[in-house]
Amino acid sequence: MNQEKIGKFIANMRKEKNLTQEELATKLGITKNAVSKWERGLCLMDMALLKPLSEILGVSVNEILAGEIIEDKDIEKKSEENIVKLTELIDLKTIRYGIIGMALFFIVLVIISFFKDTSPSALVSLLCAYNSITFLSRYKIKKTQSDFISGILFFIALICNTTAFILS
Repeated sequence: MNQEKIGKFIANMRKEKNLTQEELATKLGITKNAVSKWERGLCLMDMALLKPLSEILGVSVNEILAGEIIEDKDIEKKSEENIVKLTELIDLKTIRYGIIGMALFFIVLVIISFFKDTSPSALVSLLCAYNSITFLSRYKIKKTQSDFISGILFFIALICNTTAFILS
């Protein structure tokens, strides 16, 4: 997703509707600073705001994500492109949060092992359990009952390992 292109498109559509940033923000129930950030290409809006934003601006969600008015003949192609780009964006955020979570978890466990004067080898087991949960939530395409049960078992293993590590 090209945030700058999307931001310029939102700004142009807002101006065509003779709306200020503050008026648009009020209609969406957000701050004018959020609208300003979108329009400057600093960030994208929450996905829950796409439909209301499209209705206010009189354009489609697809056009917002493309950052341009889409001709009828190009709608299918642009829709597919936007779905792929949006999926990649969500995947990147998921990976980023997973890495941040794992790093924080690791730091906490290292600090605990330092104060408890225990071997950090138990960290490997804990991180494996955490990675298993992350893997299941990230890479399973078809969610089934067995996936849910596996996730619960990995979560229980994570809690047990963490408790055993802290109490050792």
